[in-house]
Amino acid sequence: MGLNCGIVGLPNVGKSTIFSALSSAPAEAANYPFCTIEPNVGMVTVPDARLERIVQLIPTRKVIPAIVEFVDIAGLVAGASKGEGLGNRFLASIREVGALIHVVRCFEDDDIVHVSNKIDPASDIETIHIELALADYETVDKRYQKLSKTSRADKEAAKLAAVVLPILDRLKDALGQGKLARSLKLTSEEEKLIADLHLITIKPMIFVCNVDEQSIEQDNDYVKTVKQIAEKEDAQTVVICGKIEAEIAALDTLEERQEFLEAVGLAESGLHRLIRSGYSALGLRTFFTAGEDEDRAWTFHAGDKAPQAAGVIHSDFERGFIKAEVYHCEDLFRYGSEQKVREAGKFRIEGKEYEVQDGDILHFRFNV
Repeated sequence: MGLNCGIVGLPNVGKSTIFSALSSAPAEAANYPFCTIEPNVGMVTVPDARLERIVQLIPTRKVIPAIVEFVDIAGLVAGASKGEGLGNRFLASIREVGALIHVVRCFEDDDIVHVSNKIDPASDIETIHIELALADYETVDKRYQKLSKTSRADKEAAKLAAVVLPILDRLKDALGQGKLARSLKLTSEEEKLIADLHLITIKPMIFVCNVDEQSIEQDNDYVKTVKQIAEKEDAQTVVICGKIEAEIAALDTLEERQEFLEAVGLAESGLHRLIRSGYSALGLRTFFTAGEDEDRAWTFHAGDKAPQAAGVIHSDFERGFIKAEVYHCEDLFRYGSEQKVREAGKFRIEGKEYEVQDGDILHFRFNV
């Protein structure tokens, strides 16, 4: 299981620049709309200082951090859901992602054209919201028509329709007005009933304000506007200077990157904050496995119990789960070795009902 995010936004807001910095694998980027034609996919390691400390205390042959996948979609424009530009062609590419990263232009630059010839974050956000909502409306309407017909076929279909059609009615009403599906705040049971629709606008969204170097430490008016919108939508906001992130990504070593960050007055890169926001938005956490062969970070959902966490490693681990040997990474840092963790009584054996915690170090016992 990994963090999986789709990057959306208007053309020329800095999506491809930020994607390139994220993945350190240059995406096609240029000063004209629709430059990104095929969706770019980048795999990025998740920064986690805890894994680095674990490696220092439990030396190993191999270190494997958690992974996040980013998908950069062509810039959307008004009418994309109806085939304008190239956006509609790629909306399907983000139906499978876990979260959306909406890059919003929050900087002035006469040399970089804006598709609307003005910098207006509120209008830009509304344009993207409407296009995503209309794309979802089409999906919901098709299901509504199909379910309405099949409900007349037999009792089971009618029973399902009686439950699902009212949900689809509410969705059609909201989406038709350009509102996002998640604004309806469906219950978990309602979401399960329409999960196979893979609605774009039901996904968590993180707004990324792409700013100039002068606005990285103090929010400009554009950023303040985005944050106000995000607060109303219960969404997260991350402020990033795409130009600075690109310069950091171009440096060869970790030491050089850290020196650059210090020189520009940043404690960490904006991309690190973005990845953490993605984890938070999706309710994801990290557990570790550690030993002489491999120290590794694994991603799981908050609330998962031990067998489910074991299944992240391999389905056989979940199917044949017996017990889990558990201690927390903070105990390792405090006592300095696994042996001393045991001596301090912090090493535990947990069963199937144990709810795995962020930062746990686990060893699973299983039998298949």
